[in-house]
Amino acid sequence: MMSATQEIMTLGIRPYDHGLTDLGNGGYAWLQPNGGWGWSNAGLIVSGDISLVIDTLFDKPLTQTMLDAMRRAEPQATQDFDLLVNTHSNGDHCNGNELVHGAQIVASRACAEELSRENPEMMLNLMAQAPNMGEVGEFFLLCFNAFDFRGIQHTLPTRLFEDEMTLNVGDKTVELKQVGPAHTAGDILAYVPADRLLFTGDILFIEGHPIIWAGPVNNWVKACDYMLGLEVETIVPGHGPITDKRGVQAVRDYLTYITIEARARYDAGMNVYDAAMDINLTDYDSWGDGERIVVNVATLYREFANDPGPANVVELFGLMAQLHKQRR
Repeated sequence: MMSATQEIMTLGIRPYDHGLTDLGNGGYAWLQPNGGWGWSNAGLIVSGDISLVIDTLFDKPLTQTMLDAMRRAEPQATQDFDLLVNTHSNGDHCNGNELVHGAQIVASRACAEELSRENPEMMLNLMAQAPNMGEVGEFFLLCFNAFDFRGIQHTLPTRLFEDEMTLNVGDKTVELKQVGPAHTAGDILAYVPADRLLFTGDILFIEGHPIIWAGPVNNWVKACDYMLGLEVETIVPGHGPITDKRGVQAVRDYLTYITIEARARYDAGMNVYDAAMDINLTDYDSWGDGERIVVNVATLYREFANDPGPANVVELFGLMAQLHKQRR
């Protein structure tokens, strides 16, 4: 009988190799181990000569390599991509949008609004400043130094929806479902019912700690319940190995657990950092990026206080840097 930790360590259902994984019947996953900061997954759905890309990557070189591999795998459908879906507004899922030439870019309205306030040059400027930012800068470089943020043209979605949308990709139906705000303001899922295939964006981090930038956390739990109710066998997360419903359940359990634990410490008057350090994460020791517990506790504390204000990202990176150094 496996312990909870051993169960969590076996959430992948396919080999976790870098590059394009053929899922069968015109479905593909682009995987980037180890799934940590910025190392996101993406997808491709083709039918006949029609193609749909799900998310681009954190920089243009990475995205170009992915698109080239997709074209080699499906040359008939991908010389010109028809559709691109952005699952949410984080740069590691949309900074390469400009390279999907001519495609209609689909996203939730909330995602597009959030993305319109972003500026890819911000990351370039932060990388330049990081060497002079002390402990925070060191942590920032540790997370993002592998990426090339030069020359990114901010390319926004062109077709927006709220709640649900159905796309036709040749003879395939792709159902888009908005489940945010949760990880970000406008998270969506992309479901291919005929293939029992689901692309989740960052509603799922597998074998890595989720990060709750927006909340409310209950929306994320509801998104997990929605996924558990689908007829699905293969699930491509935003980060980490391909999984199945066990991966969904593991993320749901994590969110429920940290909500209960954070509430107890909030009621006891502990500050965010002390609460994050105090929560026992033994069952999640095998998951990467454990410093994200600081962000998750901070978001939960704002919820408990009915504080609608946005997260202070710079401050939270400082706390994550502190926790990462202390636990290391």
